[in-house]
Amino acid sequence: MRTGILLQVRLDSKRLNRKALLPLGEATVVELAMAALKKVKVQEHCLVTDEQSYNELKPLAQKQSFDIFKGPKDDVLKRYALAARCFDLDCIVRATGDNPFVSPLLCEMIMEEHRKAKADLSHYLDMPLGTGVEVVEARVLYEADKKSSDPFEREHITTYLYRNRGVFKVLEKICPANVYLPGSRVSLDTEKDYLLIKQIFNDLYQGQPLEASELVEWFKNQQTGAEEAKNESDHFSQQPSR
Repeated sequence: MRTGILLQVRLDSKRLNRKALLPLGEATVVELAMAALKKVKVQEHCLVTDEQSYNELKPLAQKQSFDIFKGPKDDVLKRYALAARCFDLDCIVRATGDNPFVSPLLCEMIMEEHRKAKADLSHYLDMPLGTGVEVVEARVLYEADKKSSDPFEREHITTYLYRNRGVFKVLEKICPANVYLPGSRVSLDTEKDYLLIKQIFNDLYQGQPLEASELVEWFKNQQTGAEEAKNESDHFSQQPSR
């Protein structure tokens, strides 16, 4: 059984143009995503992109020992199906290039959960958004590619499967307790997201991919610090004037 990580990225994103190439330290966002996912033991690591982005991304993929595959720009479902066939994959780990803090450990754990459950599509819930991946069987991806004509489903490749849960076995499981933090996010869509991600990177990064548990601890420390500052401010504001 061949499993491959297919990391999707293109450079003309609408909300934050060229976000995958924004710098974090000496690397870019997409390079950090590739470095993290390279730690996951699978038979194939590939960056899947479009024609327009291919030449600029190719040297970055090669630097991280990723293959690179180009396919349709807007039909991402077709792009994935073509890449899966090209590399003869049975199972696909879907990740995105705007998540520099994707978790290798959570990736391996959900892959194991997926295998045990004999699921068609699997992912964790309630960890920081941007740390997780989806695991999907190639055969159901091919079926979605064959049957779906909805433009939204073509762009968001697993939507057809979620919309047909009576046909496909979808495993959605609460994440491990040490990374449980609903509502938190480290996914890059806006300038505000980038500022937050840079702050986390500067505070935590020490040359190795960050794990989701480190991010959760950071968020909790930030919340605690904010609450302590508020309590101190409230205390002084309640003191009688002299």
